[in-house]
Order: sequence, then C-alpha cells, then structure tokens
Amino acid sequence: MSVTVCDIIRLIEKIAPLRLAEKWDNSGLQVGKLDWLVKRILIALDPTPDVIDFACNTRTELLITHHPMIFNPLKSIDFSSSVGSLIYKAAINNLAIFSAHTNLDSAAGGINDFIALHIGLKNIERLSAAEETGKCKFVVYVPSDYEQKVINALFETKAGIIGSYSCCSFRNTGKGTFKPVTSASPFIGAIDEISHVDEVRIESVAYKHDINEIVSHIRRFHPYETMAYDVYPLYENDNNQGLGRTGQLEEKLKLHVFAQKIKEKLSLKSVRIAGNPEIIVDYAAVCSGSGSGLLKDFFRSGAQVYISGDLRYHDARAIEAEGLGLIDIGHFASEYLIIEKLAEKLNDMVKEIGYDVMVEACRIECDPFIIL
Repeated sequence: MSVTVCDIIRLIEKIAPLRLAEKWDNSGLQVGKLDWLVKRILIALDPTPDVIDFACNTRTELLITHHPMIFNPLKSIDFSSSVGSLIYKAAINNLAIFSAHTNLDSAAGGINDFIALHIGLKNIERLSAAEETGKCKFVVYVPSDYEQKVINALFETKAGIIGSYSCCSFRNTGKGTFKPVTSASPFIGAIDEISHVDEVRIESVAYKHDINEIVSHIRRFHPYETMAYDVYPLYENDNNQGLGRTGQLEEKLKLHVFAQKIKEKLSLKSVRIAGNPEIIVDYAAVCSGSGSGLLKDFFRSGAQVYISGDLRYHDARAIEAEGLGLIDIGHFASEYLIIEKLAEKLNDMVKEIGYDVMVEACRIECDPFIIL
C-alpha cells in the first residue's frame, strides 16, 4: 500500500488537530508535497541542520518536528541563508517537513498532559482555553425526494466530523412554504402561488473556514433555484484542550522537595526555583516550552507552583511577590520527552491501518544550553 505525506498528516491531525494551533503559529507542512511517498518518518523537536542531515542520510521521506522551520513569512528563499539552505537540502532530498507545534501543546494527550502525568499530577485540567476554533452548525433544507442526494453531497465535504467519527448529521422532516415572485424560476410551484412542500432539515457540524466550500459543493446537487440554509456559531466547552495544565499532587510537599522530585523524574541535571523553598505545594500548574505568556492564567488558577521553561527574571519576581513558587525546567526539557511518545503513538496508528512505514524518534538532539 502506497503511503503519502498527506496520509500521515491525516493521522497527525487525529493526535493534534491543526485547528488547535494558535493564530500566531505556523504549524503544518513546511516543505515538500502532499503526494510524496513515505516509507520512513523521523520525529524530532527542532528542524536543525544536524537533524535534517540525519534525516537525509537515513533516507527519511518525512520529518515531523514540534517547532516549525518557518515562523515568519519569507520575502525570498536565499539558498545561502540559514533557513534557505535547509529548505534547499530538504527539497533536493525529497524530504518533507511537517510541524505540530501549539496544536500538540493544546491537544488532549499532547505535551502538557504528558508532562503533568509524568511528574505525578492527578485530576488534570487545562490551564488556558484553546483559541476559538470557529466551529458552527450548518443546516440545509431540501425537498424529501432529494434527501439522499444532498446528504451524500454533504458527506463529500469537511462537514460532519465529531471526534473520531465522520459523516455525522441529524435530520427531521417538516413542511416548507414559499411563494415565487415574477422573476423566479421555481423548481416546484408556480409564480405568485404559495407552495407547501414536504422537506427535510439536514444539520451537521463544520468549521467556519470550510462553510463556503461546503455551500458551493451542496448547491451542485440541490434542486432549488435558491437554496435555503443556516449557519449557527457553536460554543465549545472542552476542558481537555488548551495550553498548559493544572493538577493535584499525590501529597503535600515543600517547594524544594517537589522540585527535586521533578528533577529526578525528568532526569534533569538542574532546575531553577523561585519563591520561598519552604512553601507547601499540593496544586501545580504546568506549561510546556516558554511559559511567560500564561503567567496570568497561573495566578488565576489557584496553583501554588508554576512549572515551565524560559521564565524571566521579572516573572520570578512577580511569582515571588504573590507568595507562590516557580520551577523552571527549561524549554528543551519540557518538550523533548514527547518525541519518543509521539513516535510510539504514530507507529501504533500506522501499524493498525497496515501502512508499511517505519517511524523513529530522533535521538541526536540535545539542549542548546550547557551548564558549566
């Protein structure tokens, strides 16, 4: 069975849907083509020159990284520049590069959940809600004789996906009324006469950015001159998705004792702490990567300690002033542990489907900071 980049992206979407990515992020395909064939996949944290060299030397066709290769729009692709040279190397070696960044941070079962579980937290909830995903309810009205034709057309679009299920819809019957005016060319009824027609209301979930495509496709199969449809915004209350996590400790611990336990569980050479080392902790907040942006969420959470990376001097002072604690485990350490887990999960998925693809975690990466 031939497997393409697009096939693997569909699997990654089940783990970390791209709709969960922050607006400023650039998750998704960075380099390559969706129809390129894939036999070997490498999972890494960063698309560094060493990682890309390793991928090319091992004849890898798809490199999946957490951090994107391209964050900001490129005005040109100069092959002598740092980014341009990596793009060039990937292109000539038919290496596609895909990023799952903040979507993997926010996803249920993603990086933040994994860290929280790994350090022993329980009753885990999100620290900050994911950005508005734009989910909506799409409703279309169709004469009963055309019900199946329109429902088939609906299922050919991106509508009707709920969790792990596709082709989700609900239908009920009713009576539609309308009176065609002089300029109309009605499919049913006559000019200036009220028509009463047995109709079916078909409704399904969709995303706002897909609505135009959905409407355009269904119009091709809908019999009416003017297709009646509605779009309603939906509110999602999913406590399992969003940036950061909070959770209860198994037992109350002093800050410095908890920090030492985290250091041991994550096999770290060092951690930084701020705040009174003697404060008692039984409720913690976690944020993978750089946690400064969620500091206000931490203060609102009721947690006594914040575990993250890339925290600044003034972050530490603010936490200290609130009588709370901080454990800085570093950006690399807070994210790298997901690489092996992601490789295992994707490998299980490809085996279950029957794809003849090898998935490997990249083990050549190390923290760019060296502690002397």
